[in-house]
Amino acid sequence: MNAPSQNRKAVQKTYITQGQHAISQGENNVIATLLGSCVSACLWDPVCAVGGMNHVLFIDDSSNASEVFGHGVNGMELLINGLVQRGVNRRNLQAKVFGGASMIAGLSDAGARNGEFVLQFLEAEGIAHVGGDLGGRSARRLEFWPSTGRARARLVNEQVPTIKPKPVQESDIELF
Repeated sequence: MNAPSQNRKAVQKTYITQGQHAISQGENNVIATLLGSCVSACLWDPVCAVGGMNHVLFIDDSSNASEVFGHGVNGMELLINGLVQRGVNRRNLQAKVFGGASMIAGLSDAGARNGEFVLQFLEAEGIAHVGGDLGGRSARRLEFWPSTGRARARLVNEQVPTIKPKPVQESDIELF
């Protein structure tokens, strides 16, 4: 039996949630999140081996939709500017985009619109979209290795339990 290599470094995992982003480098660094209708843009420069990921709800049907939309644009800009501050050349950036699921059938197409928004944003910025996984009906667990651009998305197939109302008991009392 071979002994495990003593040269292996432990993986450093950074978790982000909605509205956050992270930037990192190094082959043992991973950025992770859980996505539903939100979208994550994974951007990296393969030349200098630096990358980052955000987690943003770009489009929303709620009463504060314009505010949320603004946060989406801001989330993209913060990620790109943070990468440039780390020495990334914008012309080298590549992107993979994940998320945008339709989590509840018939209620909203926000997930699809989130995906469309980020793809249009990348095109307008001249950033190459080279892969990802958008749409569908399942949440995703996403891991991104920012130094190489490697990404792994796993579908989450958890069923939301249906809550059944308790049966109403008959009585002689009538309430108005």
